Amino acid sequence: MIEVLNDNLNPYFNIACEEYILKNFSQDCFMLWQNAPSIIVGKHQNTLAEINQNFVTKNNLPVVRRISGGGTVYHDLGNLNFTFITTAKAERIVNFQYFTKPIIELLADLGINATLNPRNNIFIEDKKITGTAAHIFKNKVIHHGTLLFSTSIKEIEKAVDNNPITYHDKAIKSVKNTVTNIFNHLENKISINIFRELLRNKLTISFGITEKYTLTGNDIANINNLVNAKYKTWDWNYGYSPAYHFSKSTTDNMLEVNIDVKKGLIENVVFSGQLATNENIQNLGKTLIGIKHNKESIENILINSGFSSPYLSIEDLIKLIT
Repeated sequence: MIEVLNDNLNPYFNIACEEYILKNFSQDCFMLWQNAPSIIVGKHQNTLAEINQNFVTKNNLPVVRRISGGGTVYHDLGNLNFTFITTAKAERIVNFQYFTKPIIELLADLGINATLNPRNNIFIEDKKITGTAAHIFKNKVIHHGTLLFSTSIKEIEKAVDNNPITYHDKAIKSVKNTVTNIFNHLENKISINIFRELLRNKLTISFGITEKYTLTGNDIANINNLVNAKYKTWDWNYGYSPAYHFSKSTTDNMLEVNIDVKKGLIENVVFSGQLATNENIQNLGKTLIGIKHNKESIENILINSGFSSPYLSIEDLIKLIT
């Protein structure tokens, strides 16, 4: 097994890097890495149902879909990520216990009693510090996860705070857990950089990592190509979401909208309620067919169509439809 050295903090690059290594390296690989503040969504999730879109927009947070399953997670520089990409063993292709065992042992060395729960997440007492996920490609498998060391818990709560009742779909839903930071449980406080080195040393010994690999200029160029072709695109991060039904009402219940969305595009719109008889509202429903179900696209439609109503402002309608 080799260690891929990666100090890039760009979430688009780092998520793409995992796929690039999976599909282009013949050796078993290990990587420790961090992301600047961002939200990472599971492959089979409805992105809009998992994130707080207002918070994302206000803070210009990257939202990136990964190729593995599991739930949505918030990353910042207080979070440390680990990735193992190995040739699958026929007797047990996915084996979280094997890859998390040295992490739990290191925490024990630091005076922290941590355990792996049945969902393959690491807990300290009844609070989560690690979420894991896996992805199989041919005879290779990714095992990866997060380690909350000194992440902003408040930012986690804000970033993934959404109303799932608005969305009806068959997408994988994130399981909400109370989380904590490793730092809070350390008797002898250390920095995340020191913890990273301790973890690197522990994993190097545990898995017999004998070589360090620095990404070449060609590697970086190929990863950036993948970023631009896939990981920075709306089609992947939002449009890949499973088909869903969206319903929402104004606060006074005078108008309700029901929207069917497939591959991120609006397929059907039905307005109901006391205000639904307004001709402009009914025409708007027809105009929205085929556009992306996001704030920017709907705002452009409303402005460019010259929509006006004595009952609802454009801002009110955007809040209703998104």
